[in-house]
Amino acid sequence: MQPNRVARILCIEKPVVQGPLSWLTDARLVAAGGNAGGLGVLGPNAGLTAATAVSTPEATAEKMREEIRKTKQLTEKPFGVNLIPTAVNDIWTPAILPVIKEEGVKVVVYTGYGDGSLKPALFDELKAAGITIIYRDINPTPENSRRAEQAGADIIVATCVDEGCTLPGTSLGTFTIVPLIVDAVQRVPVMAAGGITDARGARAVHALGAEGVFAGSVFISTIESRVPDSVKAKIVAANGLDLRLFRTLPDYYRALPGKLSDTLVAMDRAGASRTELAQAMGGLRGMRLGMLEGNTDEGYISVGAGIGNIHAITSVAEVVPQLAVYSRQPGH
Repeated sequence: MQPNRVARILCIEKPVVQGPLSWLTDARLVAAGGNAGGLGVLGPNAGLTAATAVSTPEATAEKMREEIRKTKQLTEKPFGVNLIPTAVNDIWTPAILPVIKEEGVKVVVYTGYGDGSLKPALFDELKAAGITIIYRDINPTPENSRRAEQAGADIIVATCVDEGCTLPGTSLGTFTIVPLIVDAVQRVPVMAAGGITDARGARAVHALGAEGVFAGSVFISTIESRVPDSVKAKIVAANGLDLRLFRTLPDYYRALPGKLSDTLVAMDRAGASRTELAQAMGGLRGMRLGMLEGNTDEGYISVGAGIGNIHAITSVAEVVPQLAVYSRQPGH
């Protein structure tokens, strides 16, 4: 199989990107993705634990430098780092961007949260440094996809409500959002994100016009994932019908059953505000507790709707080829 546009742009063999996954990524998982022919991406809290977490942007950036260097020791393949520029008071990007440049990282997953976070000047700075940009807006629309393309994005990710973690504010699923975004952009390829965990899903999104798969949940349940075996076992045992959906900030979340997630669902049904739910949820701290430490009394396990197709804890080397199955002609 010849590399398609996504693979050529990213200098990888297979058009598969492992999503950033915040606390759940580390050098081992990211390097495994690259060594399997895809692209691994370090999330904002990659490699950190409660004991090593830091609060200042500068210290966090230096921790990222450490994880980047660990990744380089495990693979010679390309890998990426996640940037999440905020619309106002963005203190994190100015700290981590110099580290990305100094360490020679060639790919950035640029996460957008609304129009204010799509910053043309930042696109220009990344492009000037020779960095490839994968743009993923949490609420993709034809309009913001075209703006990202015009700003210099190399690849656009079409994210749907089937994904895990922070969900879009719309109810559009994979079969709706992917062709909508594919038809909106003019020059760059589109990757699909949300609910894709096996070869069937990969074939389906390529038939819709996507040229690659951007996945998270299926990598969480791999051997190389730093998530505890107890959490992996819960993912393998569950399917999409087990997931609980609740409101929060900015829009929605879903999680497997647990004391905290059950409480959040009950609060939502009782009419609690999004702010109240977000406070009770604990933000990314809740992810660390639930998914990195296995504590579902105080944390949550958030995964995508496609987990019913994950039947075993397998290696990244087995997952990537499954997600790389496509029938589109190379170059299209």
